[in-house]
Amino acid sequence: MPWPPLVIKEMELPIPIIQGGMGVGISLHRLASAVSNAGGLGVIAAAAIGLERIETVKDLRRADEEVLKEEIRLAKEMAPGKPIGVNIMVAVTNYEEKVKAAIDAGADAIISGAGLPLTLPQVAEGKDVLLIPIVSSAKAAEVILKRWWKRHKRLPDAFVLEGPLAGGHLGFSEEELVEEKVPDVFSILEELIHLTDKWRIKTGYKIPVIVAGGIYRGWEVRRAIEMGAAGVQMATRFVATHECDADVAFKEMYVKAKKEDVLIIKSPVGMPARALRTSFVERMLKGETVPVRCPYNCLKPCNPKKVPYCIAEALIRAKRGDTENGLFFCGARVYEVDGIYSVKEVFEQLKREYEA
Repeated sequence: MPWPPLVIKEMELPIPIIQGGMGVGISLHRLASAVSNAGGLGVIAAAAIGLERIETVKDLRRADEEVLKEEIRLAKEMAPGKPIGVNIMVAVTNYEEKVKAAIDAGADAIISGAGLPLTLPQVAEGKDVLLIPIVSSAKAAEVILKRWWKRHKRLPDAFVLEGPLAGGHLGFSEEELVEEKVPDVFSILEELIHLTDKWRIKTGYKIPVIVAGGIYRGWEVRRAIEMGAAGVQMATRFVATHECDADVAFKEMYVKAKKEDVLIIKSPVGMPARALRTSFVERMLKGETVPVRCPYNCLKPCNPKKVPYCIAEALIRAKRGDTENGLFFCGARVYEVDGIYSVKEVFEQLKREYEA
């Protein structure tokens, strides 16, 4: 059985896989363009993207918009005629401005999580761009559906359903994650498909569902599609690729990772997150702090006067290969990464697993 294309309105991808947006600086134009050229949807992560140009957060607001536009332009040049998505967290302070900048630069899809993107239709009104919220439950999806339909007579072009095995910030409580009280993503998928079917009957709009969070093998792609999903989103598996924008030391951290190296930590912004155990994480768990001088509050939930360290700077240090002082976000199955491959080779592996 060959895998079906992923169709979202007029966009049809030969490979039903979206590459998850990974910040800070892990998925930029090189990775996104490579994924799109190979037949999937490549995604640029907008989070603190200005740190690609400056050393600290002091001038981040101005740099963010400039670098985001530049990354989209470069991705479009490297993948001519192919779609490029942008992941923009609802939790960023200048969310609406970033969405507008991405659309103006030619982004084909805006993918938004870390909060409910309730204002997204208004910001993107009249623009030819796909709007794709990330949710962790059917309940969250229903809130979005009701608000978008009531105020804008518009529905999401697709949903990304992110389960509890995802990397980075997570849409579940720390207690649920640590004690493994969270439902399997495929159980949530059944609920969400039932909900989108109800809205299709009500409005005539079909809303594809993309499964994410712990999807690592081709047979999981197949299971998701056989259950009614339109495709999947994967992030961790694309980190250990030659085209990934992170330093090779970051990629090697994934290759060397063991199951016991994966931790649930409390992010400085108050949300639980999944990351690799490093000396930096160990120091923070022991109560150490790193002085924060932040005139620009890049994330709404962050209080620079109270946080133990700046998460944006910790993440960019990791991207640059600082294994001692960086924060390395990862998916729950990072320990399955066994080498560094090209994006094309990853897709070939996934297809063999899918067909097997």
